[in-house]
Amino acid sequence: MMINDLPVELTEMADGEPAHDAYNAAFYELGLRWYWDRETYAALLRHSADPHARIRHYIETRHPHLLKAYDATFLATAIQERAQRYKPCTQRRFDWSQAAACEVGI
Repeated sequence: MMINDLPVELTEMADGEPAHDAYNAAFYELGLRWYWDRETYAALLRHSADPHARIRHYIETRHPHLLKAYDATFLATAIQERAQRYKPCTQRRFDWSQAAACEVGI
């Protein structure tokens, strides 16, 4: 399994649309009636660079009733895993010239 350790600014599109589309597809696949618009996704990006923390924050603030039946970390992991499957389908090509100052670890 390859882990992308590039800074969030380089891995998320400037407008966030491809990434938030991937999350919306994951929600649909999991049977969640959630939809993240641009504003919601932008607010979550400002909350944390960590995807799991963003999802947990969203659950804790918008759907706390789910925490009576599910662990927030379990839900965040399930959503993040599904969203990762959709991200390659939604992202435009990455401009590697933007990563000139970044160290890419393998």
